[in-house]
Amino acid sequence: MPHYALLNNNIVVQVIVGSSDDQEAEYAEMFGLACKRTSYNTRGGVHFAGGTPYRKNYAGIGYTFDAVRDAFIPPAPYGSWVLNETTCLWDAPVPMPTPGVYRWNESTLTWDEV
Repeated sequence: MPHYALLNNNIVVQVIVGSSDDQEAEYAEMFGLACKRTSYNTRGGVHFAGGTPYRKNYAGIGYTFDAVRDAFIPPAPYGSWVLNETTCLWDAPVPMPTPGVYRWNESTLTWDEV
């Protein structure tokens, strides 16, 4: 089933499940908000079930819809992280080490092992 994101000033305020494809205009009129289709199986521009990836990422409440990129962009997890233009996801300024379990430390801009 298709999913649709309802937008207020390009910020996702609700995600609903539709009954068929191509209902953006119908839902926009019904809710009085802009509406864009999104795909539950899409992350970083890849559809993990082999379907069509819609707008780079599955929309979530608080995500921004960027019309130029035609993409849903999640909120930045930290101020130092940089938007990846290919995936429209946020990358740490320093790659996470492997193996191990790490947590980002914004005050030192490093990964701390946990």
